Amino acid sequence: MNQQATVAPQQDAEVIIVGGGPVGMGLAIELGQRGVSVIVVERYVQPQPIPKGQNLTQRTMEHFHFWGAEKQLRAARTIPVEYGIGGLTAHGTLLGPYSYDWLQRDLVKPYYFTANERLPQYATEAVLRQRVAQLPSVQTLYGWETSSVAQDDAGVSVTIQQRGDGKAQRVLRGAYVVGSDGARSVVREQAGITHTRTDHDRMMVLLVFKSQGLHQLLERYPGKSYYNVLQPELKGYWKFLGRVDLGSTWFFHAPVPPGTTKDNFDFAAYLHEAVGAEFEVEFEHIGFWDLRFMLADSYRKGRIFIAGDAAHSHPPYGGYGVNSGLEDARNLGWKLAAVLQGWGGERLLDSYDTERRPVFASTINDFIARSIETDKEFLDAYDPARDQAAFEAAWQARAQGAVGEVHAFEPHYEGSAMVWGSEGRTTSAKGSHQFTARPGHHLAPATLPSGRNVFEELGAGFSLLVVGGDGAHASSVQAFREAAAGLGLPLRLVDCGDGGEGTEPARYGARLVLVRPDQFVAWTGQASGPAVTAEQAREVLARVAG
Repeated sequence: MNQQATVAPQQDAEVIIVGGGPVGMGLAIELGQRGVSVIVVERYVQPQPIPKGQNLTQRTMEHFHFWGAEKQLRAARTIPVEYGIGGLTAHGTLLGPYSYDWLQRDLVKPYYFTANERLPQYATEAVLRQRVAQLPSVQTLYGWETSSVAQDDAGVSVTIQQRGDGKAQRVLRGAYVVGSDGARSVVREQAGITHTRTDHDRMMVLLVFKSQGLHQLLERYPGKSYYNVLQPELKGYWKFLGRVDLGSTWFFHAPVPPGTTKDNFDFAAYLHEAVGAEFEVEFEHIGFWDLRFMLADSYRKGRIFIAGDAAHSHPPYGGYGVNSGLEDARNLGWKLAAVLQGWGGERLLDSYDTERRPVFASTINDFIARSIETDKEFLDAYDPARDQAAFEAAWQARAQGAVGEVHAFEPHYEGSAMVWGSEGRTTSAKGSHQFTARPGHHLAPATLPSGRNVFEELGAGFSLLVVGGDGAHASSVQAFREAAAGLGLPLRLVDCGDGGEGTEPARYGARLVLVRPDQFVAWTGQASGPAVTAEQAREVLARVAG
């Protein structure tokens, strides 16, 4: 009796991405630039014109540099460069006597290769779509939505249908699927990935409006583009206001009573109360959302991954959301490519969850939720009408604390199995910015003797920074070179000069620094000690490649 062999369905792409917002498009670029075939399924034909996700950190702008889209993104900015993109916190009203600078991300600029940026998410999405269109290995399906996702030993099947009257249906086949399809993720639900949700029992409004009068009122704060107002009755929750452009368009987030609708609430008066003056308002959008934290209990189930808001969501406090999602894309992208191209192991894919999920849990607990609680405690304890001197002293201390928080937000992967030399430590969003090269931490920039920055020399795979010249560490360098060749692992050598006193590479405090494709340090060789043997080099590289 003849037995017919089972033939696996032909793949349409190696990776199918469901959701083409910033995270999905960032992941598509990360994979597409590495030669991985990708299909992006996105329900909207055009980016949705709701201003959110506007604060892009220095680290996020490093992603855009490596994605070949930094210049285009900065050109799409809606607020002139000379104006500034800083923030401000006020007590009572924006025009009241008490305010201080807030979220001064420029303070940590020396530790990153690029400066931060600010523009509406729809403008960011447009730039990402343009970059994706330049990559031949990436196909986009705009106007399609996903109805089901299934996986088997050989791959994944994604059923999609066209929006509108036609309702055409297709089944896509790939090796992996990534759901970057938002907080109500179909991919997450279809995969059976559970999530933990903390409801803060707050209904929030998002207003988008036009007002030139507000611009004139806030001219007293030059260079400020977003503002949060603390009021005792809000119990630590903010009224959060920001510019979409310079002079006319604004957004406003704030708590509103349960049951609020577009028609039963005076939103103009609510705005005027936050600012402390009346001004003309022309509403363009009134929407509502529930303030809550959500964290998926896993970021992976077999061949299915989730990223961005599908994996984690929180209130738009501090601009952590879109930046966290884009870091998900960088972390997952190189790992998927490494496995598909044969130089990464299965444990590398597991590390996406063990690195990224604790970072977001820490972001929630150590920064956002803690901020709401400390604001509530402050408002309960201090009132300028009750004790002006005590209030002003505490307000001044808060201003200093705001500086410290910017320095403390330093996501890292200490303790990750993909990092050598940080065993027993904990992956977290809380750390400290340093120039020293530390395993599990982001690499700081450094100007090389050539005048170029080390970030301009890093490879798409692993990079070995050599401080002190090839000659001083010739046998160690050769050991890594041979080990990488034996493992089929891409490795670029970067000559950082002699590392003499006063040079920027000397700040790394190591003679050899192994850097991952996402610019995190994987291993360091100290300034003194025996040369690295071939066996040791192979052990290090095999581990950090999973």
